[in-house]
Order: sequence, then structure tokens, then C-alpha cells
Amino acid sequence: MPITKKDVEHVAKLARLALSEEEKDTFTRQLEKILTHIDQLNKLDTQGVEPTAHPLDVKNVWREDVCIPWEKADEILEGAPEREERYFKVKKILE
Repeated sequence: MPITKKDVEHVAKLARLALSEEEKDTFTRQLEKILTHIDQLNKLDTQGVEPTAHPLDVKNVWREDVCIPWEKADEILEGAPEREERYFKVKKILE
């Protein structure tokens, strides 16, 4: 089922987008190409292919969260509008 300019206008109205005539024509052509490509993909035999979110085996690499003393902390705190001991003092944001 081909995408028509009327379809693009309908979706633009739902999304509250104001499109020029040129944009409507462009999006109609682009959406038609996208759907044609998806149709080609749907014709492929994917029996036995496990669903995946990524083509490669991805895993997180975690490092230990270690506190490291920093010698320049006092220099940084000198520019703070307010501080309390060795910490920045900021306004409360949650009640």
C-alpha cells in the first residue's frame, strides 16, 4: 500500500506539524522508500534467528568504584560561592 501525500498530511496534523508543500512531497517519497525497504526485509526467512537488540555480543565492563584523594580540591573550592568544610554547599532541590 503506497504512502500518499494525504497520509503525510494526516500524520503531520496529528503531530501538530506545519509542513510546506515541498516537505510533504519529500516526506512522501522518503516514507515510500522506507516502507519498500521494510517490505523487502519482511520477505527474508528469519526462522531460527534469535531476536537481538545488537548484532554483536555486548557486555558492560565495570571497574571498581574507588575514591581517590585529589590534591587540588582546595584550589577548586576557593571559587565556590558557598562551602562547608571540604564540600560545595548547594541549595536544596528536593523537599
